[in-house]
Amino acid sequence: MLGHHYTHTFLETAVASLNAGCNLELSYGMRNNVFMHIPKALAMGNITLQMLRDRVRPLFYTRMRLGEFDPPSMNPYSALDLSVVQSPEHRNLSLEAAVKSFVLLKNIQGTLPLRARDLSSQHLAVVGPFADNPQVLFGDYAPVPEPQYIYTPRRGLETLGANVSFAAGCSKPRCQQYSRAEVVRVAGAADMVVVCLGTGVDVETEGRDRSDLSLPGHQLKLLQDAVQ
Repeated sequence: MLGHHYTHTFLETAVASLNAGCNLELSYGMRNNVFMHIPKALAMGNITLQMLRDRVRPLFYTRMRLGEFDPPSMNPYSALDLSVVQSPEHRNLSLEAAVKSFVLLKNIQGTLPLRARDLSSQHLAVVGPFADNPQVLFGDYAPVPEPQYIYTPRRGLETLGANVSFAAGCSKPRCQQYSRAEVVRVAGAADMVVVCLGTGVDVETEGRDRSDLSLPGHQLKLLQDAVQ
């Protein structure tokens, strides 16, 4: 609210938020937050004690239902350790979620799905700034997994036994410097070309909106070159 100039101080923000029914804050930290101004707002009479209790009650009710105040022996999550992180079960579930979330807009001449048994006899070209850069594959507010668990399009196809050639064309999603020659060379020698384009947090994120939906930089040119 302060950042959007709806209020001028954290104290005003605390009063406005509580009166509007808000009871959670994504704070800036313990030294710079809104909720620490609530006692002053209460002392000044801008909010009432009953209002404060009404805001706090659902928070603790939810935490109780989640078992946060139960003895550890009653909480099944207390028995978990770091061995569950990136466990085969979780990785398989992530793979299943990824496969089921694909959106296929058009499938000309039944090109997809690619069959693993046919890949070894084909020469694939994987091109684009998202083809083999693990750092750009995650969106805003995404976790930062261990690099060994990140499968780029290039790495994924290579694990299937495909004969893969690679050319980024441009090293970053902004694609301000584009190497057309390497894309044309790699794509021209391939039986099939996989083009990996997009935006990523370098281009758009919270607080960094875009004015259009065009591909960044020279990415459209990269796509046209790969198609030709």
